[in-house]
Amino acid sequence: MVKVSYFQEQGLEVFIDKLKAQAWFELFTDTQMGCSQPDVAEFYANVSLTEGVLSSTVNGVLIEVDARALGVILRVPPTGFDLYVREDKSLLGKARLLELAQHLSQQPGLRSPQAVKKGDIQPLHQLLFWFIIKNIIPCAQGRNQANAMDQCLIDLMDRGEQINLPGFMIIILRALLQHLERMIWDIGSCSRRCSNTSGWSLRSGLMPR
Repeated sequence: MVKVSYFQEQGLEVFIDKLKAQAWFELFTDTQMGCSQPDVAEFYANVSLTEGVLSSTVNGVLIEVDARALGVILRVPPTGFDLYVREDKSLLGKARLLELAQHLSQQPGLRSPQAVKKGDIQPLHQLLFWFIIKNIIPCAQGRNQANAMDQCLIDLMDRGEQINLPGFMIIILRALLQHLERMIWDIGSCSRRCSNTSGWSLRSGLMPR
C-alpha cells in the first residue's frame, strides 16, 4: 500500500502522478479495498487458468474472471501494454531493449542490452523499479538489478503509457502455475526413480516399502 502523505512530505508527488496516469491511484492507496487473507489463500489454492479465464472457488462459490472482469473488480483499465518480455525478449526486439538499457543506466555508449544495476538508475526510476518489483512483477526476494521486463515497465510508467495490470496479473499467474506443474512433474519423476532404484517411496514418508 502506498502512503500518499509520505511521498508528499518527501517532495515526490511526481510518483503519485505516475500512479494517477495509470489510473492505479485508488487501487494502491485505498486501505478499505481488498479481501480477507483466508479468502485470498483459498482462491489461490483452488485456482486454475484456461484460455485466459481464472476459475476458483471461495467458500463454495465459483469465481470466474478474465482480464476485463478483473479490471472492473479492481477499477483499473484492462488495456495497454501486456507483453511478458521476461520470458520472450524478442517481443520487443534487440534495438528497443538496447535503447531501454542505455536510457535507464544513463550509459548511451552501451553496445548490447543488459540488466541495469539499481545504483546506476536515477532516483525516480529507482522508485518506479521498487514499486514494480513489489506490486507488478512481485519477487520473493529483493533484486538489485533491473532486467528487461523491469526496464520496460519503468519506461512505460515514466512516460505515462498505459500498462495492462489485470492482463499482467493473469500472465504472471499462468507462469506460476506452469512452474508449479513442472515442479510437481520433477518431484514425481524423482520419486519414481528413487522408488525403482532404492525401494524408497515419497508417498510412504520416505520409508522403505
